[in-house]
Amino acid sequence: MQYRFKSYFSQKNVLTLILIQCLFTTTFSQKVIQQNYRKFDEKLIHFGFMLGGNSTGFQVTPVSNAYEKYGIIALENVNQPGGQLGMVATLKLGTPLLRLRFIPTLSFQERVLKYYYPPLKPEDKKEIFQEERVNSTNLDFPLMLQFRTARYNNFASYIVGGGQFTYDLQSTEKSNQSYTDPFVKIKAKDWQGQVGVGVEFFAVYFKMGLEIKYSQGFRNAVIKDLTPVSDPIDQLKNKVWWFSLILEG
Repeated sequence: MQYRFKSYFSQKNVLTLILIQCLFTTTFSQKVIQQNYRKFDEKLIHFGFMLGGNSTGFQVTPVSNAYEKYGIIALENVNQPGGQLGMVATLKLGTPLLRLRFIPTLSFQERVLKYYYPPLKPEDKKEIFQEERVNSTNLDFPLMLQFRTARYNNFASYIVGGGQFTYDLQSTEKSNQSYTDPFVKIKAKDWQGQVGVGVEFFAVYFKMGLEIKYSQGFRNAVIKDLTPVSDPIDQLKNKVWWFSLILEG
């Protein structure tokens, strides 16, 4: 049986973020010019807002004998686009290069699971597949440590790492299951780890940042309720790519 499996913060994801960081640093390096918003680093606390998009999916682990039990050839995750909006609070930890960042966020996410079955007739070459969509409206509470480079004129880059608690306002965890048309039930609460990189540009009265993050859920999110869509699944863990524009004053 075929399926996709990725470990927490796999080497591929971390390497991707490092390469993006290097690309940002190289692209936005500048000649020496007059610095904007010099007093930004003198302030203890900064506030702002975040607007962005996301690409959301599941880390899927089917049961080991899914084909023999349920006739599943493969179980595939398909990432889907979404969006988010949040408020930003940043606290300087002694030095401007180290900050604690809290961004309570409202995010809209969708995931798609594809179930592949063998053809009904031997002469048919195409597999049969079934799609299950899982929609979420989340309240996310990420707490991150931000390690920033020293300012070079009106530019700086940074890395972030931390975790977040997520609560799904649209969760079907307590919904009555339909056994004639079953759906995938997901737990409302999740804990996720996060890593990311970003670049910052200092304007006259505010700072703008562009950030990319990767989140990985720690909990098994699926609710096993003896339905054809949940039985073949051993574990589902949330994973999200975040693309954000951050403005702080």
